[in-house]
Order: sequence, then C-alpha cells, then structure tokens
Amino acid sequence: MNPLDPDKLPVHLAIIMDGNGRWAKQRMLRRIVGHQRGAETVKMVVEQASLLGISYLTLFAFSSENWSRPAIEVRALMTLLKKYIRQETARMMRKNIRYNVIGNRSELPGDVNAILDEAIAKTSGNTGMVLTLALSYGGRQELSMAAARLAQDVLTGKLTPEKIDVDVFGTYLDTGGLPDPDFLIRTSGEMRISNFLLWQLAYTELYFTETNWPDFTINEFIKALVDYQSRERRFGKTSDQISRRGDDLSNA
Repeated sequence: MNPLDPDKLPVHLAIIMDGNGRWAKQRMLRRIVGHQRGAETVKMVVEQASLLGISYLTLFAFSSENWSRPAIEVRALMTLLKKYIRQETARMMRKNIRYNVIGNRSELPGDVNAILDEAIAKTSGNTGMVLTLALSYGGRQELSMAAARLAQDVLTGKLTPEKIDVDVFGTYLDTGGLPDPDFLIRTSGEMRISNFLLWQLAYTELYFTETNWPDFTINEFIKALVDYQSRERRFGKTSDQISRRGDDLSNA
C-alpha cells in the first residue's frame, strides 16, 4: 500500500544528493563509480516524483565549490552529466517533464552548455514536472549576482528603491518564477545546506538521512515523504490558527 496522502505532497521538492564518493570509498571503488551509481538514483527519483504528481524537483548536481575538486574528477562529472542529459531527454519527453538549469553556466564547458540548451529547448513545451538542475551553483553567489542586477536596474531607472520588497527581489534570483521548496532532502548524514538555495529555504522543511545517495531507494524516498506529511507547516502562525483555517476551508 502507498502510505502517502496525494493531497499533502510537497509542490516543490529539493534534494542535496550527497554521498556518492563516500559510497564508493566504502567499497574501495573509484569515486566516479559512486557518481555513476548516483545517476541511477537520479533516474529513479525523477520518475517517482513525476508519477506522484510533484510539480517541481530541484537537484543540487554540481556546486560552485565542486570546481576545486581534482581535475580528473571534474572532467568525469562533466562527461557523466552530458551522458545523462543525452540519454534522459527522450524519457523527459515521454514523461512530459521540462528541464531547467540554475547556477553560473558561464563556468560550464561549452559542450555541456550546448547539450543543456538543446534539452531545455526540446522540453520547453512540456507541461508536467519541472526538473531543475543546479549546476555550478552557489547560494551566496546567486544572491550577490541578483543584488548586482537589481542595483543596475536602479541605476538605469528601471526600478526605484521604494519598490524593492521580498517579491521583487525574488524575481532577480535564478529561481525567479519557481515556488520556494516545501521540502529539502539531504542524504549521507551531513546536517547542513551547503550554500544551497539560501534565500529560498527560509520556510522549507528539512530532512536528513544517513543513507548515501546511491543507496537511496524508492522505500527511502517514500519514507522521507511520509515524514514530510507528518509535519505542521505554520509559517509563523500558531497551531490553533492553522487548525481554524483548515476548519474554515472544510466548511466553505
């Protein structure tokens, strides 16, 4: 039996996919083997999230800090990314999933950007789940670049300072047009957000599991979502206020 309530699923799910290298080290394998196994988990989670009706899925695939890893590992990751996009675009079309990318794409190799552009264009008409890949992404970098773009618009007269509020600032972020994540999953036991979606995670429910990403199964995924559905999201309100609002809606 599926223990999930379809009316209480997160609209936007974000995942920090951690533990590929740790998984490989535990088995005395090369780190790239862990990344390859992790790519298989990505395929499963994307498919399951789409089947469940989750509207937005954002995956932290490659951080701005990951460029400091050994060059051989970075090249292998870029090759794996290209392979994944090539192989999965046809499936995205069949599943009505649309690709999206956030992050500093100017740092990505030209051939990677070309493949991403092709996949984004090909899936642009799809109306199902939006799959966002965070590539060469850092939350602080995103905020600083958003502030710079906003300042430029103020300087050129496109925007006046008194018009700047939370909603306006959000449109300058890479995620402009996307709702904030309702739920964040991080695998491998690390209990931090690692410079990921710093602005957007303000009211996100956080879930940490010891399971390394390559071992993150369907059952682990369902377990995380069940945990999310057990939580009360108050957004600064009291439990009584949330309860009364629920009663009002049910009597409407």
